[in-house]
Amino acid sequence: MERILVIGGARALGAAVARRAVADGYDVVIGARNEAAADGLAREIGATAVRIDLQDESTLAAAAERLKEGGVDHIVTTGSAPHDVRAIELDRDKLLAAFAAKVIGPLLVAKHFAPVLRPTGSLVLFSGVVGWRPGPGSLVKGVTNGAVEYTARHLAADLAPVRVNAVSPGVVDSGAWDRLGDARAGLLSRSAAGTFVGRHGETDDVVDTVMWLLRAGFVSGETIHIEGGARHKTA
Repeated sequence: MERILVIGGARALGAAVARRAVADGYDVVIGARNEAAADGLAREIGATAVRIDLQDESTLAAAAERLKEGGVDHIVTTGSAPHDVRAIELDRDKLLAAFAAKVIGPLLVAKHFAPVLRPTGSLVLFSGVVGWRPGPGSLVKGVTNGAVEYTARHLAADLAPVRVNAVSPGVVDSGAWDRLGDARAGLLSRSAAGTFVGRHGETDDVVDTVMWLLRAGFVSGETIHIEGGARHKTA
């Protein structure tokens, strides 16, 4: 049975990937900063949990040590730390946290898990459409998500033959927008209008792509865009 580590797997898209991976027969390890949440989901779906905080390298080292027996086939990392402000409002610590979640953290994942990953395995990073759609207030999110594409490309060369790819979702109704209350419907409607396919993303759109990448043995160094053509639609 192949083993998959899902970092950020206790909530939203990460949890959806963990659930699907269990259903597909993988041995799933949920890595999360909130170990209680990870433990709760792990018990529910038949997985195991480990504490991983992309802002704390020591947790990566400890997790790699714990999982080295038996090895790991695949790692999916969904971490993010949004800092949605204009340039004049930037906070240095929050800026660094955003880069740690999207770029520095995954690089340190590679550092500590390279000896643990099987050569036939893979690493899947998470980017986002905002990396290709500049706009006021999305500066940090745009730069960090855009940087994920280059992180995947260069890690693919460095870790070969382990495959490294990224997925870049558009607006997805994953539960992350529920906090908007009544404004959620408007956001999803505008997102649908901004695509070629006339709808917003669903969780399964992203999970299907992640699971395909785990098996796509001839794909490495790529960013797969899951946003209905939103990058290309100008009106």
